[in-house]
Amino acid sequence: MQPTALPVPTSRLQRCQDNLQSTEAADECLPAQNPTESFWLNTPNANPLAKEGSTGDLPAVADVCIIGSGITGVSVAYHLATQAQQEQPLKVIILEARDFCSGATGRNGGHLTPNAFIDFCSLKSRFGQEEALKALDLESHTANGILEFISSQNIEQAVDLVAGGHITMFITEDEFLRAQEDYQAAREAGVDLSSVDWLNKEEMFSTYGVPYPGVKFGGHNLWPVKLVTHMYHFAKSKLPLSLHTSTPVNSISSNGGDSPHRWKVHTSRGSVSCSYVVHAINAYASHLLPRLRGSSGIVPTRGQIVAVRASVPLHQFGGKSSWDANDGFEYWFPRPVGSTSELPLFILGGGREVETHFEHGETDDSKCNEAVGKVLRGFLPTLHPDKFESGREPVMEWTGIMGFTSSRDPFVGPVGESHNSGSSDEMNYKGHFIAAGYSGHGMPRAFACAEVIATMIIADSRGQQWNAPNWLPQHYLTKPT
Repeated sequence: MQPTALPVPTSRLQRCQDNLQSTEAADECLPAQNPTESFWLNTPNANPLAKEGSTGDLPAVADVCIIGSGITGVSVAYHLATQAQQEQPLKVIILEARDFCSGATGRNGGHLTPNAFIDFCSLKSRFGQEEALKALDLESHTANGILEFISSQNIEQAVDLVAGGHITMFITEDEFLRAQEDYQAAREAGVDLSSVDWLNKEEMFSTYGVPYPGVKFGGHNLWPVKLVTHMYHFAKSKLPLSLHTSTPVNSISSNGGDSPHRWKVHTSRGSVSCSYVVHAINAYASHLLPRLRGSSGIVPTRGQIVAVRASVPLHQFGGKSSWDANDGFEYWFPRPVGSTSELPLFILGGGREVETHFEHGETDDSKCNEAVGKVLRGFLPTLHPDKFESGREPVMEWTGIMGFTSSRDPFVGPVGESHNSGSSDEMNYKGHFIAAGYSGHGMPRAFACAEVIATMIIADSRGQQWNAPNWLPQHYLTKPT
């Protein structure tokens, strides 16, 4: 039961952070128009809204223009729909540069796993205990909100929801010791960790067939674009909402102080006048907001994922859990199967730590990194040598562009007070809001961050004061309350 050396470099987290903070600003860019094919998006019938609104005229005016149709953008529309049902609903338009949900949401690992305690000590040392607790609360709020939506719409099977829990596997002793320190600090701070289960090497090997210690806590996985599709249809049933794909935004200008719709959003298909603009394009936010370029803003970072077929049935893996390891660089889970004899397909991401620049500054998801691909091909066959065929090519391989920040936390709130901009020009961006920079951890955070933006817009449209929810970390806000 001796661990086999995995084909990934270890203990690279600090080096990765140092590289991120020294990464130069990427050139202004829009998403590539010929992206790699993602399992989530390019499986037949997976993305029925792919080309929605890609032809014809754009609406001339809207109350809210959302740029980006991933989980953030569509969640903003969803929360606008649920928060403002009793009054005249706002007219909302979503503009997407490529196909519907074709950015990071349609290319991620499919995990919906709120953080239980990992990195609690780091959060506490940087922001204080109350903020560290709120960071955990926000992720629980996100997961609970998404799960409640799925349950209320009875779409568990439609979005391939799997409640298998999540396992963090510790490759190095340092990872294990840091996690135990985080666990102890979180428990002393009052976090309920009664459902957390620590597993030693022997227990992990006997149950899951891997010779490393680990810890298991609550978590789900699902089909991201299918979730976002259902959220969009729900919002459209409550709001005057339209979606326009293949419509990149080139620039935004002012309509003048006297106009009720103060902003004009310019695309190659025409312009839309609106009162509020939501920047929900994550890694590409600096295309329209140059202040966010460079390491003090949002750094585009390319992630790579493969879908690989196991050579044994799912029951031989010990269950349906999702996994991560190596300080979170690698993450994987088995897809649901139709029968006990079916060979499961695993979705596996990571490998970028093999590159000295950790894929920071990379904005092109039309290509894969050969060195990263080699690591991914060898990871599961090395971890489970009797369960994966060595040298077998993936069923699919793709990339996506994440948005990283130096704090690894998103920017949420009014654009004009961006705490990383070094300037304060709120009047120039009045009505502009942003939720972006999730640092590869968007599924458990974007839905709640979008709720913040929606409630800010609603409060402003009614001339009311906005009050922060008790689960929102102040250090996320571009304009702390």
